[in-house]
Amino acid sequence: MKIATWNVNSIRTRLEQVINWLSENPVDVLCLQETKVIDQGFPLNSFENLGYHPYIYGQKAYNGVALISSQPLEDVSMGFCSVLKDLDPTWDEQKRVISGVIDGVRIVNLYVPNGSSVGSEKYEYKLRWLKVLGKYLQQLLLSNPAISMCGDFNIALEDIDINDKVKIENHIMASDAERQALKDVLDLGFADAFRKFNQEGGNYSWWDYRTAAFKRNLGWRIDHHYLTPVIYERAQSCIIDVAPRKLEKPSDHTPVVVEF
Repeated sequence: MKIATWNVNSIRTRLEQVINWLSENPVDVLCLQETKVIDQGFPLNSFENLGYHPYIYGQKAYNGVALISSQPLEDVSMGFCSVLKDLDPTWDEQKRVISGVIDGVRIVNLYVPNGSSVGSEKYEYKLRWLKVLGKYLQQLLLSNPAISMCGDFNIALEDIDINDKVKIENHIMASDAERQALKDVLDLGFADAFRKFNQEGGNYSWWDYRTAAFKRNLGWRIDHHYLTPVIYERAQSCIIDVAPRKLEKPSDHTPVVVEF
């Protein structure tokens, strides 16, 4: 099974690139983030024409996630509240979570808040959001130990995940509190698929549009696949496909693909 994650930074802007990539790189599930479109405006037909089944959870201009599956998914759920029944519904005002089951494996697709700047109100929201994520995953694990969690986490877990020329002191996406919050989530039983196969630095999935970051390879690895043990043991590869980032007017992120 192949699962890909890709923050496309607007599906309508990047539709041709995504369709071309999917045609050339067929996967079982493509997990998209930052679709930036309400459900009524999502280009369903473009994916259905390729034989895929889209499941969407979007909002206007911001956020938005989708699962593009080669076969119908089971038990599809949108948001935290579909699983955490007593949770304040305001946690789902931002469309950041979608999940479904394929061949017994639950796919969890996330767009974690960026946090803006360390110490800001959005930063504190990000830390609280990650705590809610932990509770959400705990509930999912009660019914299915086979979980593949992926998405744009907006966190580089270690310094090796960031080009050493980037100044990261007190930098959003690299602060101690963010990293610890993510580690607390992973302690539920998730391991980094990419690091199973590659322990080297210089591997990135996001480059800022500014300062010619891609040309200078001033990148960050913030798009991840985290797997529970039953899936991690079966993992055969996890690669970052840099090619789409080289296209004209690309997303600032590039796809990451795991196979198990």
